[in-house]
Amino acid sequence: MTATDAPARTERPPRKLRQLVSYTLVGGSGVALDLAAFALLYNVLGWHEQVANGVGTTLGITNNFVLNAVFTFGKRDRLALRFVRFYAVGMCGIALTFGLLWLFAGRLGTDPNLVKAASLPLVLAVQFVLNRKWSFA
Repeated sequence: MTATDAPARTERPPRKLRQLVSYTLVGGSGVALDLAAFALLYNVLGWHEQVANGVGTTLGITNNFVLNAVFTFGKRDRLALRFVRFYAVGMCGIALTFGLLWLFAGRLGTDPNLVKAASLPLVLAVQFVLNRKWSFA
């Protein structure tokens, strides 16, 4: 094997993989913001848990939209439309998790914490595909 036959060591990972990694990291920041906002609003300020959850979720989704638009997908056009689509995808993720909790925890008796944790990779994958193909296409 000659030097010209050797694979280049500076090759970057495929674009989809880079986007998935970035999307996952951004998602982690959104989850942290969501949880922190919920804890502050519910535990400190005494808001109703559903209202605190709605505000926390909206903050997390908004955070994720901005960071994904800039860093993950590099899109800065049609931001209002993209945000509406991104938010709709976020609601699809909530609905998917709700359905999984209803089935596995509510009907089959599985620990809800386990169902929630196990749902994360599936929800991440579904949302990544939808956001890549629809919100940021």
